[in-house]
Order: sequence, then C-alpha cells, then structure tokens
Amino acid sequence: MIRKFAKLPRVFRRDEEGTVTVEFVIMVPFFLGLFLSSVELGLMSLRYSYLERSLDLAVRDIRLTTGFTPNHDELVTKICDKAAVIPNCEDNLLLEMVTRDPRNYVELGDNTLCTNRLNDAQPVTRFEDGSENDLMILRACAKVTPIFPTSAFGAGLAKDTSGDYAIVVMNAFVQEPR
Repeated sequence: MIRKFAKLPRVFRRDEEGTVTVEFVIMVPFFLGLFLSSVELGLMSLRYSYLERSLDLAVRDIRLTTGFTPNHDELVTKICDKAAVIPNCEDNLLLEMVTRDPRNYVELGDNTLCTNRLNDAQPVTRFEDGSENDLMILRACAKVTPIFPTSAFGAGLAKDTSGDYAIVVMNAFVQEPR
C-alpha cells in the first residue's frame, strides 16, 4: 500500500494531461478583470462626456438667452434631457452655481456637494443668480453606481456610503448684459 502511494508522484510528473487547465485557471481571472475594468472605464467615460456636453449646451442656452436665469430644478431638467446615459439623472444630479470675480479669482474648493441615496435630505448647494458681466462658475455632480463594483477598476473608484461614484463637471460663463 505504501509503495502505491510512493509511485503516485512519479505518475503525476510523467502525465501531461490537464496542463492547459492550469494555465487557463491562472490567466482567465486576469483577462476577465481586464475586460470588466475596460467596460467600466468605457461607460464611465461615456457618462462623463454626455454630462459635460449637456452642461455645455445648457450653459450656451443661458448665455444666449439674455435675461433668462433658470432655477436649480429647471437647469437640472435641461441638462438631464440631453444626458441620456446617466441613470435617474434628475434624482442623482446636483448643481452648484456661484459668482466669482475674474480679477481676483478664488477657486471653488475640492469639497463638491453631491447626492447620496442613503441620506433622505438633499444637501444645500449654492445657486446664485449673477448680475450683468459676472463670471459664473457652474459645477455639476452626478452620482452613478458602477456596473462591476468588484472589478479591478470598479473597486479602485472613490465611492460614497451607498456605493456610488461621482462624476464632476465644471463650466464657466459670463452673464450677458440685459
């Protein structure tokens, strides 16, 4: 009986069946993670591009329509009509619009206000109406759930307590004279 077990390692060394399976088991998780991360990155880039483009179009409408100052909800609706790839856009998009002096510019800061599904109350954002020739900074933040949160790229994203990551886009414009 002991001789039988002693010969077993020699049999396994000579037998070449299943060697491809070992390579497959080692390499497939790597390629699967690479594939899932590329899909996640591609969709994130698409959502960012759509949000940036729709914000640009909404700002263009504000600049060209002299005397029109939309409120927060009107502007969110206008942006979300054009940003079709952001799920639940009107619920997950938050805008911040502030006036800045172009001769003494002060940055907005890194603490972007965004929505959070776990909090019932929405955060209060600054949404100031500018007067003639004022420099207006408009910042939009959309919260999106990753498709593959456990992939290599999805796990590396900075997420909030509900598991969403933020897409932040900024735009600047000068309020036209009325």
